[in-house]
Amino acid sequence: MAWFRKEKKPLRATERRELPPDVFEKCPGCAEILYRERIASNWNVCPSCGCHLRLAADEYVALLLDEGTFMERDAELRSADPLGFVDLKRYPDRLAAAEEQSAHGEAIITGEGLLDGVPVCLGVMDFRFIGGSMGSVVGEKLARLGRRALETSRPLIVVCASGGARMMEGIFSLMQMAKTAAVLARLHEAGIPYISVLTDPTTGGVTASFGMLGDINLAEPGSLIGFAGPRVIEETIRQELPQGFQRAEFLLEHGMLDQVVDRRDLKGTLALVLRHMQDGCEPTS
Repeated sequence: MAWFRKEKKPLRATERRELPPDVFEKCPGCAEILYRERIASNWNVCPSCGCHLRLAADEYVALLLDEGTFMERDAELRSADPLGFVDLKRYPDRLAAAEEQSAHGEAIITGEGLLDGVPVCLGVMDFRFIGGSMGSVVGEKLARLGRRALETSRPLIVVCASGGARMMEGIFSLMQMAKTAAVLARLHEAGIPYISVLTDPTTGGVTASFGMLGDINLAEPGSLIGFAGPRVIEETIRQELPQGFQRAEFLLEHGMLDQVVDRRDLKGTLALVLRHMQDGCEPTS
């Protein structure tokens, strides 16, 4: 019978197969260990508990726009260093590292395309680029996108994900709040729809400006949305905050959002809302 037995031998170090570090991912909601490919095919939504993990900017473009229709604009714009800012690193070095990590030149991608056949102008923020912080180039790209929406009468959609204004640019960063709000006011006067989609996290100056100025404000489930962080607020008012404070569901309950939408339903919801706002416009060929 020994002929049919396979002798077990321990693997030598040279024979052990190393798994790449990104094969599995632990869901922060239910702690289940998931195959990375499985969760990526579900738009980074946990199939077990529905927890929405963060999605990169280019993945939002693929999620929302019809395949092959996206035309990026102003991709060549880059931030300057008006203050000569240095902390642990020089600001230009941080910008170079952020561009290498995100594969984008700034914390937002802007362009045009078709959403279920509806022509739109789309901006998507990328949290991987210095926490999605709003510097002068983010404001300029959004302002140009808004003006393009005004010229072409296309609805404007912005997917927000940000830690707020970019401290390395000081007052130049804070000026972008007024700059973007002014363009949105012109869209409102012209009757051109603007929809803001708030994702996790959207905080600081972005929340205080274009993030909450949509004709329709949507958010993904569980997204952190606010101005100052919960810890700062608790220390300021010396009170314990309610359960779920600054999460999308809390804001919806208190009238600050119009709807919380599962990411997998986001494109269909936006298409429905746009057709309603644009008086039933039909898809283009």
